[in-house]
Amino acid sequence: MEKKLPEQPPEIAEKLQTPMPKPLRADAQRNRDKLVEVAAQAFAQDGVDASLEEIAKRAGVGIGTLYRHFPTREHLVEVVYRREVEGLCQAADELARDHPADVALELWMQRFVDYIATKRGLATSLRILLTTNSTLFSDTSGRVSQAMRRLIEAAATSGKIRADVDASDVMHALGGIYSAPNTPDWRERSGRLVKLLMDGLRFGARGAAGLPP
Repeated sequence: MEKKLPEQPPEIAEKLQTPMPKPLRADAQRNRDKLVEVAAQAFAQDGVDASLEEIAKRAGVGIGTLYRHFPTREHLVEVVYRREVEGLCQAADELARDHPADVALELWMQRFVDYIATKRGLATSLRILLTTNSTLFSDTSGRVSQAMRRLIEAAATSGKIRADVDASDVMHALGGIYSAPNTPDWRERSGRLVKLLMDGLRFGARGAAGLPP
């Protein structure tokens, strides 16, 4: 007698029957990539006031094309935020490969300022996403901190910065950039803060090595 296989649960059967989304045509993929790139710049510059119509115009497409790729502002925000996190984490590996450990750390922290500028612009939509079922935060949580930790540990091991530095303390210091008043010179002041922080980290290393400050 033929053994009867158990029936698939409805949700699994539905997934198996759902066709995979077709890959975008090359021109459509270029339009989508350009929209995300322009949106990241617009959110960093204009914050919550960034106009979707203006983003589409700067990307060289119509507003209908934007909405075909991103039905709501939150859809666009989620893709931009994931892109920023991914770029920041990739930059840590690239900078570590191409520069001395302390220089890589400083350049990465300057890049972190750009990331914070974009995140500030996304703040309202990110709060909306936080209340939904989006996996955005569970997917990205901790990745930025881990990237910084790798850079700090490499710089400390090489003797380029003080050995007793705690990566979470540095991240806490940089986190203050996010809550600083959004004045016209915010980015310039944030860059100076990074340099000041790096001077303190390097000073400790030079003193431990018996070198003049």
